[in-house]
Amino acid sequence: MNTNKNSYTFIYASVMVIIVAFLLAFVSSLLKPMQEKNIELDKKKQVLAALNIFEKDAEAAYAKYVKADQLLDAQGNVAAETGGFAVANAAVGEQLPLYVCEVEGETKYVVPLYGAGLWGPIWGYVALNADKQTIYGTYFAHASETPGLGAEITNRDKFQVPFIGKKAVDGEGNVVISVVKFGKVKDETVEVDGISGGTITSNGVDAMLKNSLGFYKPFLTKGACAAKACEAAQCAADSACVESVPAAKIEVVNQ
Repeated sequence: MNTNKNSYTFIYASVMVIIVAFLLAFVSSLLKPMQEKNIELDKKKQVLAALNIFEKDAEAAYAKYVKADQLLDAQGNVAAETGGFAVANAAVGEQLPLYVCEVEGETKYVVPLYGAGLWGPIWGYVALNADKQTIYGTYFAHASETPGLGAEITNRDKFQVPFIGKKAVDGEGNVVISVVKFGKVKDETVEVDGISGGTITSNGVDAMLKNSLGFYKPFLTKGACAAKACEAAQCAADSACVESVPAAKIEVVNQ
C-alpha cells in the first residue's frame, strides 16, 4: 500500500479513531460501577452530614442511623418503606423521599432540598427533630457558585451550624425558617444570616428551603393535627363532664 496517498491517511485515521473509541467505551464500562458506588457513597455522606455525623466509615454509619428511605404520597402518607434513596434531589416535588433516622435513641427526619443559586443548581438536606418543626442539622452544596461568596453555603461552621435549633415550620406546617441579608437577623428563632456578598445564592437557599419543605406540609402537620384533635376532644369531654354535674353538687364544692 502506498503510504503517501490520501486514502491511506484517511483509512489509518479512521482505524485509530475506532480503536480509541472502543478502548474508551471499554474503560468507561469497567469504571461505571465504581463511579456509581462513589456517587451513592457521597450521597450517604451528605445525608449523614445533615445529622451532624461525620464517622470515617460512612457506609456503616448510614446503615446504623438511617432506618428507612421512605417515599411519601401527596397526602403525607408512607407509600413505600424503601426507594427514597434512588430519587434525585432534583425530582423532589414530583416524588417525596424521606429519610427516617435514629440518633441517640431519638427519631430524626431528613428531607432533601433542591433549588437554584446564582450560577447553577444548589441542593442539600435538612434534618428535623421528632417534633417535625425544629432543625437538628443541615447540609448544603452547589455546582458552580462563586468561591468565597455564594460557595460559602458549604461552610459548615459559618453557614450550616447556625441553622441548628431554629424552627423550620410552625404548628400549621408553614415554613418559617428564613435566610436574611447578612446582619439583618431580627428573630433568632427562625432567621439565619445570609452570606455576605453572596445575596443571590443566599436567597436561593431561602427559596429552596421554603419550596422543598413546602412539599412535605401534609406529612409535617400529621402529628400536630392529631394532637390538636385530641386536645379538642379532651376539652369537649371536660366541658361535657362539667355540664353533667348537678347544680347542687357544684354549690357544695364552691362552699
